[in-house]
Amino acid sequence: MRLVIWITTAIILLDQVLKYYVVHVLRLDQLREIDVLPPWLNLRMAWNQGVNFGLMSSENTATKWILVVVAAVIVIWVWVWIWRSNASRLAQIAAGLLIGGAIGNVIDRIYYGAVADFLNMSLPNWSNPYSFNVADIAIFAGAIGLVLMPQKKPEPVKATRKAAPKSGRTTPKSAAGDNTRDGADNSR
Repeated sequence: MRLVIWITTAIILLDQVLKYYVVHVLRLDQLREIDVLPPWLNLRMAWNQGVNFGLMSSENTATKWILVVVAAVIVIWVWVWIWRSNASRLAQIAAGLLIGGAIGNVIDRIYYGAVADFLNMSLPNWSNPYSFNVADIAIFAGAIGLVLMPQKKPEPVKATRKAAPKSGRTTPKSAAGDNTRDGADNSR
């Protein structure tokens, strides 16, 4: 489980440091856009009050808290699932990505009131209208990893022989040899 904690912490830190830099140092919230490697990589500020692609978007405070609670439930469920399962190393990495990304976006919802999306990738002659962030990438990669990654096979339970109780006496065999059936002594 240490690996899940390390990956989760790394994603939260990377996500929050980049969001702080983009919003407070580059002032992308005021500039709205910065071309980095057009059209391939651009910074386009978007405040997402919903989930992916703005679904369930609302300025209603209740919606924000519902999304925070849903994310918390998912984080707890994934944590418990990985903790209880015999998860492979790659499954633990995927879980750490998903959990870290979800927590990163929850921090945004609580601090900013919406998720700070700023990465935009487009193609020549096609402008992508959507922006995303590091947390979104981590959530997507983690979810795909957990769905597609085979789990470790459970280790077989080793059978232990039960020792016969030592009572100090043995059952005599019949004179004609061992004519017992199912271990029962038939001699009278």
